[in-house]
Amino acid sequence: MSDTHSDAPLLRTPLYDLHVSLGAKMVPFAGYEMPVQYPAGIIKEHTHTRTQAGLFDVSHMGQVFLVGPEAAAALETLVPVDILDLPQGMQRYALFTNETGGVMDDLMVANFGDRLFVVVNAACKAQDIAHMQKHLSGRCQVEVLADRALLALQGPAAATVLARLAPEVAKMVFMNSITVNLLGVPCYVSRSGYTGEDGYEISVPADKAEALARELLSHPEVAPIGLGARDSLRLEAGLCLYGHDLDVNTSPVESSLLWALSKPRRADGARAGGYPGAEVILGHIANGVSRKRVGLRPNARVPVREGAEIVDASGTVVGVVTSGGFGPTLGAPVAMGYVSTALAKVGTQLSAMVRGKPVPIEVAATPFVPQRYYRG
Repeated sequence: MSDTHSDAPLLRTPLYDLHVSLGAKMVPFAGYEMPVQYPAGIIKEHTHTRTQAGLFDVSHMGQVFLVGPEAAAALETLVPVDILDLPQGMQRYALFTNETGGVMDDLMVANFGDRLFVVVNAACKAQDIAHMQKHLSGRCQVEVLADRALLALQGPAAATVLARLAPEVAKMVFMNSITVNLLGVPCYVSRSGYTGEDGYEISVPADKAEALARELLSHPEVAPIGLGARDSLRLEAGLCLYGHDLDVNTSPVESSLLWALSKPRRADGARAGGYPGAEVILGHIANGVSRKRVGLRPNARVPVREGAEIVDASGTVVGVVTSGGFGPTLGAPVAMGYVSTALAKVGTQLSAMVRGKPVPIEVAATPFVPQRYYRG
């Protein structure tokens, strides 16, 4: 997820007219006009997703097929992740790294047998596609799926609702990916999402997206959800936003994403290294890092926002907030940021500078709200 800006004319997803008809407030995001909220408002949308099911338009993201027998081996030259042993019908979280070990983007990769299905962030889409075309084209076909939309159905009622359209989705577990007919149209469906809740992401042909969205919204459990609640939901779930919590100057080890660096690609693994910045990243795993991403709980009602400096008891700057806001499920502010590794222990008391005044904060475990992915 990311949201950098430019002066180019704003693009629209296939669901633009639907958003407007539902009363959405549209804002520029990653080069698109996107719904930030609907008339119910962000807090109600957030709560609805946690308790029932929310429908998100994520069609601004990039969708790509990597086709051919060498696709997995080729992709492994760009990511510190095990793709060769990714089982058919499964999806995995991955990272594009650069030569200095920083994160160029985070992405999802699903194995559809004769091809890999890759979903990248909207703001990094052009760069990521160029990166894959440059480095992978000699070994596999890089097929950009420009004519598909992407919907996310998230929340405890998501499985019940989607199973009314396709009963087989009920059997899927977290990170399963299959091709399913929805309203008679082949869709690529994964049981995953960006809210910490159970749910699905659905890739649908662009010309069928509005019909599918309207069908899903016709179910009483489902409400449309904008980017505002998407952000508060992912923050409560402790999930990173690219361009904020992840960037080209920060390694996955500093970003507390060690869990995403597959064991076969680590120093003592079967296929160690072999991706951009591997020496830096393997060095960080072996020797540790000077700063780490942590969860932060402000001990006040004041939300602590991105960019706020973090200071210790003596007023020395020891870090920075990268995401922050109000957590509606918790009824309290939450944040994430980077602090010196020596101060990254849960329970460490620090302060964030808000309008020149120190607000007490505490290093906290993430996720802030328990993740409820369906694992069977």
